Amino acid sequence: SSNIKRILKLFPDVTKAWGTKSEHLLRINDHDFTMRPGFGGPAVPVGVDVQVESLDTISEVDMDFTMTLYLRHYWKDDRLSFRSNNNQSMTFDGRLVKKIWVPDMFFVHSKKSFTHDTTTDNVMLRVYPDGKVLYSLRVTVTAMCNMDLSRFPLDTQTCSLEIESYAYTDDDLMLYWKEGNRSLNTDEKISLSQFLIQEFHTTTKLAFYSSTGWYNRLYINFTLRRHIFFFLLQTYFPATLMVMLSWVSFWIDRRSVPARVPLGITTVLTMSTIITGVNASMPRVSYIKAVDIYLWISFVFVFLSVIEYAAVNYLSTLQERRERKLRERLPCTCGLAHPGMLSSNYCDMDPNTTGHYGMPEENGVKREQMLVQLAMENDQVTGHVGSSAYNSMWIDTHAIDKYSRIIFPASYVFFNVVYWSIYM
Repeated sequence: SSNIKRILKLFPDVTKAWGTKSEHLLRINDHDFTMRPGFGGPAVPVGVDVQVESLDTISEVDMDFTMTLYLRHYWKDDRLSFRSNNNQSMTFDGRLVKKIWVPDMFFVHSKKSFTHDTTTDNVMLRVYPDGKVLYSLRVTVTAMCNMDLSRFPLDTQTCSLEIESYAYTDDDLMLYWKEGNRSLNTDEKISLSQFLIQEFHTTTKLAFYSSTGWYNRLYINFTLRRHIFFFLLQTYFPATLMVMLSWVSFWIDRRSVPARVPLGITTVLTMSTIITGVNASMPRVSYIKAVDIYLWISFVFVFLSVIEYAAVNYLSTLQERRERKLRERLPCTCGLAHPGMLSSNYCDMDPNTTGHYGMPEENGVKREQMLVQLAMENDQVTGHVGSSAYNSMWIDTHAIDKYSRIIFPASYVFFNVVYWSIYM
């Protein structure tokens, strides 16, 4: 055993010797590092700069963002000064950090954060002979971002990552950006699939807590503008096509119920599916978004096209009833020689086709003027009074469809002009 002790004295553990030597050089055991530098004196200045490595995700549903960054602190602690002939600094890993005083930074409004530890803790400490210290660590943080989605998806969002000392007020620790806006650097390769990063900038403010006091707070602000092309393809373009498809029914014969009704129902259900799909990926906010206005106005246009056919069908039914009553009241006009009255060919017509009265179509529109004239002339022959009730009877069963072909597209184009001029 005595031989082993001799060997250990001659060949001590190199790692332990290195640790003891560095701690002895920095006089770690000679000071109380639980206290901040210059305790009892003025606040210790702590400069900060940040290198943003990546902006990973932006979530509208959770209203947060995830960022990976290099956070660096600069301060001076005379207790760590040491003698150096060549004025070179000493660099250490995270093991020495636990033995000295470092600023207690935290991220305000953060939901979760962690320091990377692959392959070892991503922490670096550099000490200069005059006691200046550089403390750097690589962190990923998920923080809250209050988004205003009233203009979604034509919106621009501004989010902030806030850095603050947890324990030390501005009387003990003065936190500041080391070189102003130049303290914030970003990787040129940073990009997001849904956003265009417009600007990064820094600000500094004071935060007050009623129970503890005033604290310096640093802000990393960045502005994001949403890419619209994805939503044009997935939302706006399909909605516009559904509205245009609903107009096809205006050119379909009003008697083709099996063609017009399913077309209207299909467009209504498709618009409902589009609205549901958009809202499923959005937070349940209590205000109307820009995309909601577009989709719901489009839904109203589709719904009105269905109502339009219901009105056409109802008026057509009323017209047929009037025609039936007129046929029942009119006697047979065969053989009448009154000028302007119908010839005997009228009686030879098929009773099932008298609703058309043998009249050709004029511009695709069937008119019943002939029947009204027949009723008036018959009253002149028979001497019946009350024929004036039919004087104003000029029924155009296709009038609603004809006007809808112009009013619906013109109104929708006007809505689009107003909508895009407001939100673009």
